[in-house]
Amino acid sequence: MNQRQLFLQHVAQTSPAPLALEIVKAEGSILWDAEGKQLIDLIAGISVCNIGHRHTKVVEAIKHQADQYLHLLVYGELVETPEVQYAHYLTQHLPASLNSVYFTNSGAEAVEGAMKLAKRYTNRTQIIAFKNSYHGSTQGALSIMGDEYWRNAYRPLLPDVLHLDYNVFDDLTFITENTACVIAETVQAEAGVIAPGKKWMQALRQKCTETGTLLILDEIQTGFGRTGSLWGFEQFEIVPDIVLLGKALGGGMPLGAFTADKNIMWSLTSNPVLGHITTFGGHPVCCAAGLAAMKVLAEENIIPPVKAKEQLFLSLLKHPKIKSIKSAGLLIAVEFDSYETNKKIIDTCIVNGVLTDWFLFAANCLRIAPPLNISNEEIEKACTIIISSIEAS
Repeated sequence: MNQRQLFLQHVAQTSPAPLALEIVKAEGSILWDAEGKQLIDLIAGISVCNIGHRHTKVVEAIKHQADQYLHLLVYGELVETPEVQYAHYLTQHLPASLNSVYFTNSGAEAVEGAMKLAKRYTNRTQIIAFKNSYHGSTQGALSIMGDEYWRNAYRPLLPDVLHLDYNVFDDLTFITENTACVIAETVQAEAGVIAPGKKWMQALRQKCTETGTLLILDEIQTGFGRTGSLWGFEQFEIVPDIVLLGKALGGGMPLGAFTADKNIMWSLTSNPVLGHITTFGGHPVCCAAGLAAMKVLAEENIIPPVKAKEQLFLSLLKHPKIKSIKSAGLLIAVEFDSYETNKKIIDTCIVNGVLTDWFLFAANCLRIAPPLNISNEEIEKACTIIISSIEAS
């Protein structure tokens, strides 16, 4: 059996038709398959590889930490230098009230931990989320996912969860003194890149403050420069009570986190003790990689050009078959008339040398979320391939 056959035989599948590309090397914004073919990566591991694949400083950090130690003990018991250094560096680049970091294995686990933290701190049970929101696929995260198609097969889910319309002022009245937390994506990614109005975000912050509700913002896809600022919420001039991080947090290694004020986070230490616990969360190698990647973002001036690169994509992606384009930095959704049309274009793009995909709640939209340091030349080439693929589909 070849590798593809072994993949289909022994690796659990999540769809009847996986891409099943055998990638043997990745560097910067380029992938190589087993036949030596190059693909421009416009997915970046779903907003994971924000500084590109295998950045030399990240690889060096991984090798260095592997020479020191790997796993030692469950989360929070020992002083592990990479974890401490990364938590410190993160908090230096977050608002002062977000000064405590709980590292997890993934973004979904960060969502789970934050939901527990909100209930524990407020002694309330209601959780409010939004329609067409995506926060992960574990049971708790699935309960707040804003799409019934993805939830329905796994009921019963968590009780006392209310889904509101995103970016609708009138729905904010449903936030009351019974609400433990409101969880929102700073920009709704899987809905096809839906950015809320600044005034609505500020009204959401104000309503949560008035009712003693914790505002949790999901920056798992939008964080680390994806929308053109280090954190997406900066563009709305608000500060959440809890921020969820993942994807690019680990620099290509598996890592998630939720951050809050220490006074809030401290509620996980008693009644019961070990209020949230994980074996591998904050793994030293993952934290070393993530710290190196975040320093690269800061030191190599990667975020400031994001908006200009967004505009370059928008200027080049013009075709009668494109119904609309929605964007927030280098998170871009190109809308076609149907999923079928979009899938043909995606498949043709892959054949022609561009890796792209669709969105969970907007299957008729083509995803563009490349490494943030993709070059202008690579953008131009990718857009030429997309346009030719549209013509051929």
